[in-house]
Amino acid sequence: MNDPLHLVCPHCHAVNRVPAAKLGHGPNCGHCHRPLFTGHPVELNAATFAQHIGRNDIPVLVDFWAPWCGPCKMMAPYFVQAAGLLEPQVRLAKLDTQAEPGLGSEHGILSIPTLALFQGGREVARQAGAMGTRDIVAWTRSRL
Repeated sequence: MNDPLHLVCPHCHAVNRVPAAKLGHGPNCGHCHRPLFTGHPVELNAATFAQHIGRNDIPVLVDFWAPWCGPCKMMAPYFVQAAGLLEPQVRLAKLDTQAEPGLGSEHGILSIPTLALFQGGREVARQAGAMGTRDIVAWTRSRL
């Protein structure tokens, strides 16, 4: 359980090596010295998406959303609460499909909100539609 895990910093996006046994002990980034886990989703864009999906050794749950979407706005606080419950075993992230339409299209996002769970750089599960905190957490844990 002491094998190091690669974790991408939510602040500076540097890749860190953290022993698995220390994951729950509030590790900080070796580059910017800020916490690797904040209890909040990471805002992704075209420049940071591949880094977080491809370099994190923990699963990454992405909320594909848009600012004009009512159900997306309704689900947003629940997604934040889920981040507090799922970290440090899962990194939660948000991707604004209006600001990054190419990434939404590349990943076949046909409706929003859509949650996509990535592990090892590949999508392993997907769920469309707004959910509450309990459902987000239960759905994610059932897919790991």
